[in-house]
Amino acid sequence: MAENTSLYQIIKHQYVTEKSMMLQRLKTAESNPSLKRCESPKYVFVVDSNANKHQIAQAIEEIYKNEGIKVVAVNTLNVKAKARRVRGRSGFKKAFKKAIVTLRPGDNLDNV
Repeated sequence: MAENTSLYQIIKHQYVTEKSMMLQRLKTAESNPSLKRCESPKYVFVVDSNANKHQIAQAIEEIYKNEGIKVVAVNTLNVKAKARRVRGRSGFKKAFKKAIVTLRPGDNLDNV
């Protein structure tokens, strides 16, 4: 990526699904004892397909620097395009890259 790339070109938006919401609430899960031990919440973001883990971590810390957020780990995966049919015509949903960001224990983005 170029040096003059905006933070919001690297981090496009937060990815909200049932599974991603479960990852955010790992630290408050009292129903499952194995999940209760996890002290670090994880947040899922849709990111630029050319961004690497180091750039993603720096962008998250810079965007949320007023809250003192510290990124511990970043896991990335490429989601392939899915075949779809609309009104009899076949096509594809767009492929994208998502990043699972682990924050240090005690940090959260809930009140941001």
